[in-house]
Amino acid sequence: MPRKKELSFEESLEKLEEIVKTMEEGSLSLKDLMTNYSEGVQLAKNCLTSLDRAEKTMDLLVKEEKGTVKEEHLDIEGE
Repeated sequence: MPRKKELSFEESLEKLEEIVKTMEEGSLSLKDLMTNYSEGVQLAKNCLTSLDRAEKTMDLLVKEEKGTVKEEHLDIEGE
């Protein structure tokens, strides 16, 4: 069975926003609300995972200093 293509951060966020908009309209059945909620939770998890990966990548800023490489921790506001 082929693996599902993982959505990008932007794709996940866009789908999540669409789900929220649909749910806020208030016209879905309880079953559809639960389905959308479940999908939304998974999409939010994908977004958080992508953001976590990006943050870890950004933690190591490389600076060239007198011909050597220096790694620095990136402090992100709000941590």
